Amino acid sequence: MSSVFDLAIIGGGVNGCGIARDAAGRGLSVLLVEQGDLAGATSSASTKLIHGGLRYLEYYEFSLVRAALAEREILLRAAPHIVWPLRFVLPHHAGLRPRWMLRAGLFLYDHLGGRKILAPTRGVDLRADPVGSDMQTRYTHAFEYSDCWVDDARLVVLNARDAADYGADIRTRNTCISARRESDHWELHLRDVLGAERSEAARILVNAAGPWVGDVLANVTCQNSPTKIRQVKGSHIVVPRLTAHDRSYIFQNTDGRVCFAIPYEDDFTLIGTTDADFHGDPTTVAVTAEEEDYLCAAVSEYFRVPVTRTQIVWRYAGVRPLREDGATAAQQATRDYVLELDAAGGAPPLLSVFGGKITTYRRLAEAALTKLSPHIPNLKPAWTAHAHLPGGNFPQDGRVALHAQTARRYPFLPDMTLRRLLRTYGTRITDMLGDAKSIADLGQDFGAGLCEREVDYLCQTEWAVRGDDILWRRTKRGLHMSAEEIVRLTHYLTG
Repeated sequence: MSSVFDLAIIGGGVNGCGIARDAAGRGLSVLLVEQGDLAGATSSASTKLIHGGLRYLEYYEFSLVRAALAEREILLRAAPHIVWPLRFVLPHHAGLRPRWMLRAGLFLYDHLGGRKILAPTRGVDLRADPVGSDMQTRYTHAFEYSDCWVDDARLVVLNARDAADYGADIRTRNTCISARRESDHWELHLRDVLGAERSEAARILVNAAGPWVGDVLANVTCQNSPTKIRQVKGSHIVVPRLTAHDRSYIFQNTDGRVCFAIPYEDDFTLIGTTDADFHGDPTTVAVTAEEEDYLCAAVSEYFRVPVTRTQIVWRYAGVRPLREDGATAAQQATRDYVLELDAAGGAPPLLSVFGGKITTYRRLAEAALTKLSPHIPNLKPAWTAHAHLPGGNFPQDGRVALHAQTARRYPFLPDMTLRRLLRTYGTRITDMLGDAKSIADLGQDFGAGLCEREVDYLCQTEWAVRGDDILWRRTKRGLHMSAEEIVRLTHYLTG
């Protein structure tokens, strides 16, 4: 055991990395341990949206929606390379929610969160507007409103990168075997992927293990918790691009849920999500044939050309660790978070994180530090609301200018590759490309614009180790590469 950290965090998802960043930026010494890869579970299995949650208005979750809506523009300014505005088309279905209800809900949605950057709601005549060209003719009217897209896994990695830049110790593929209270600190017993073991000490422990938060409490810290977890599974499918325009759709389903169809990775459409209670080991979660049928049927209710399971090129599922609030249906369970602090009798504090959603992760991290502040002498003030994430230090409306500036510096890059790299790294593209003067300087081409220099950068600065870390979390190039190209990358990483 070396020196004592101010804060140790178990869990490298969006909440754990967000807390690590906030704490490290306030001058605390931070250790974060993650049993797998950053964003390796729930935080890379989202619908990729920074949104208020329009449907939560039906459940009177006004404070949650207001907080989430306010976060949209904070994150849009903080990371304009990986967060950007998206317009959603909501067709009116004559047999479901009446038009006046949709209009009233969207009026609230426009005004609850202090919208300044994003465009307001408008009515759409689907018979005349291009966004209606792919719709069945029985749908004649829709509303179009704003939310934001996010590369969820990169959001997690960039929070970890910023935390590390502020001095945090980020240890992926390290499992916390046990955590025990001593007189004035926690003693953590860690085991890495090779089986090597080590002890560390921290004055405060944060359990941000997502779907494993209950397991950590019961089996690692041996503590009881009054808060119960409801594990809810969300599944998504990806199919070849369904529309030629840049609008997304939100469709009402007859079961009361909604389903999104979102342009994804240029050539594809992302469809999701489901809501179903899940029991079992979160590492085994997978999309079922029944869920694929459900999602295909949900969008086929609206599109002129039906979507079938044979079109699916990728699917993924994740488990949301929601607070058990007694809701009858999984879709009704609250997405708000609970921060449970155990520091009775002056014992070293343990903070456990239950629930939450990717949109409000920054706010959750800030609330966690506020909750812990009585146990942290001279804690510096909150700071993340006005800070950029790595690569995001350019104006929200400055993408075109950044593209032109970078194209002049690296004229040899194909435009599509440059656009992808800017959306991945923002201003840190120069850290990755360095002094390259030609394509040859970038080393081996693995396919789909993924080069050796980028792979090395991801391994050296973003904790990537395996092919999946790069292909499905940090770049999504797995969607565009052949099996042979993926094997070549794997051999490079393991050679």
